Amino acid sequence: MSLKGKLNRMKKHLSHSHTEEKRHEMKDLQTATTEDIPFLKEWEQLGAVPYYAQDSFCLIREVTYDLDDRHGIYSFSELPNIIEAWNKSKVQHSLSAKGYKSHELFFFDTETTGLSGGTGNMIFLLGHARVFSDKVVVKQHILTNPGNEAALYKSFLNEVDVESLVTYNGKSFDWPQVKTRHTLLRDQIPELPEFGHFDLLHGARRLWRHKYERMSLSVVEKEELHVNREGDTPGFLAPMIYFHFLKEQKPQLIEGILIHNELDVLSLISLYIHLSKKILSKDALKENDEKYALARWHLAHRDVQEATKHLRELRDAKFEHANQAAFDLSLQYKRMNQWDEAVHIWKDLFSANEYHLTLKAGIELAKYEEHREKDARSALSIVQTLLALPILSEREFGELEKRKKRLLRKAGQ
Repeated sequence: MSLKGKLNRMKKHLSHSHTEEKRHEMKDLQTATTEDIPFLKEWEQLGAVPYYAQDSFCLIREVTYDLDDRHGIYSFSELPNIIEAWNKSKVQHSLSAKGYKSHELFFFDTETTGLSGGTGNMIFLLGHARVFSDKVVVKQHILTNPGNEAALYKSFLNEVDVESLVTYNGKSFDWPQVKTRHTLLRDQIPELPEFGHFDLLHGARRLWRHKYERMSLSVVEKEELHVNREGDTPGFLAPMIYFHFLKEQKPQLIEGILIHNELDVLSLISLYIHLSKKILSKDALKENDEKYALARWHLAHRDVQEATKHLRELRDAKFEHANQAAFDLSLQYKRMNQWDEAVHIWKDLFSANEYHLTLKAGIELAKYEEHREKDARSALSIVQTLLALPILSEREFGELEKRKKRLLRKAGQ
């Protein structure tokens, strides 16, 4: 065969090879279509529409509520009033929304394939709610196929033009899970934004751990918000239900999970209103134990003024932790150099029948007599009384003995 013939044969082979290569490239770039989505009409009946990202997709379900609609004891229209109250308040607090607008809070919850963290746990539902000037919008990003995670997070990241997340245990679970999955997909999706985070679980624990053995959102919303769910799908069943859904793809199989998640994010709105009212409104605190818990919460934020205000209101109250509250108040008086008020409380507690408070109050009295009154003998008498207490640990006994020896020298004995 001539050289020209050989070249013509090779040209045909190269042309065929190039065509096949282009066909594969076009297949890789082909976008998902409605034909790729099983039971699309059923999804649309649930309020879900497709979101496409090249060759993958997820579903986005949207539900709207009127501002006057109620969830438990609160209507959604109360959130803008709470945000306004925070902006006017001088209270320093981790739940403060000072500088925010209502729509900048992102009430967020997830549903996952497991209840523990790690790369083996996948998020299949990202739910969030926002309160706008005329409505409340709940959106849910639904993963119907594990291979479409990139589309799920792209659709979600289009929504997070917000200032702060509001979650329930989100700092320990939901958001770390999002970060983990994002790390695995970071070459395919946009970066995660940085913003504030209000985790309402911590506030619930602060205020109500004396009342409830379990601090799950379901307990708190029922007891505090008076939200009663009927026929709810429990969250712990979500992974099993989702794996069953992956086999059959029927939307009705996970409809209960969607409703459960929707109610969760609505409860976050009502719970944020509820906790904020407890912090900002004196009239919202109905129980002495709750008022004391709030005072300690303010102390944790170093807001002495607010803490002292609540502790003063508890001075003559009768409740389980009344003496401990009085001691906490005495320390605030000490910090403010209001010694007469502090000493009065210490003397009351020193003669009370609570050994651990007798010890703490007695030590404060001994320090006051020794360092401010310069009365070593009086301080020594207090220390000797404390040494006779039957509940001293080895460390406490050693510290009192050390103080006793110093006072003996000062008293000339």
